[in-house]
Amino acid sequence: MLHPTQTSWVILAGGQASRMGGNDKGLIDFNGKPLIEYVIDRMSSQTDSITINANRNKDRYQKYAPVVSDTYPDFPGPLGGMHAGLQAADTDWVGFVPCDSPFVDNNVVARFCQSAEPDTDILVAHDGEFHQPVFTMFHKRVLPKLEAFLDRGDRKIILLYKECNTKYVDFSDNPECFVNLNTPEELTALATANDTTSKSTL
Repeated sequence: MLHPTQTSWVILAGGQASRMGGNDKGLIDFNGKPLIEYVIDRMSSQTDSITINANRNKDRYQKYAPVVSDTYPDFPGPLGGMHAGLQAADTDWVGFVPCDSPFVDNNVVARFCQSAEPDTDILVAHDGEFHQPVFTMFHKRVLPKLEAFLDRGDRKIILLYKECNTKYVDFSDNPECFVNLNTPEELTALATANDTTSKSTL
């Protein structure tokens, strides 16, 4: 079985966040601290190898972990960050989680490692109903195929997964771990719900 120490992990914070008014999502306040801190807290208990993919506010992100930026121009989306993370990693397996999912599963690293097989190219989380394409782990052998994919102008992550030997990791027992915050309205709603839940348990 693949051991967590044989993997590296990248938090994807390099997007333009157009639905969040262009604000850097990882640095947006959620119940008193930036979203990136929730993800860092969850991931640092599972792995010692964390990098952040960011294309702005790099000085702020470097307070949490080393930062790598996209090498492809014009923000090609999550695949740009995945490409940068794969290039920078010194392990064969590289995992990715987004910066705007504050409730990342506390065993996400172990679950992915348990699902890796010698012939697997990519592992993708599944919540029991939907694929969660940015909760994923790539083998470095995918890098040439990813570069060819980006070079021809493709950007849809699902299309790349169809071109590779992709397998899925079952998280149907914890679909809430994939809650992500794309708009100010979602942020406010979740913060309010969280605050209400916290008070009700006092």
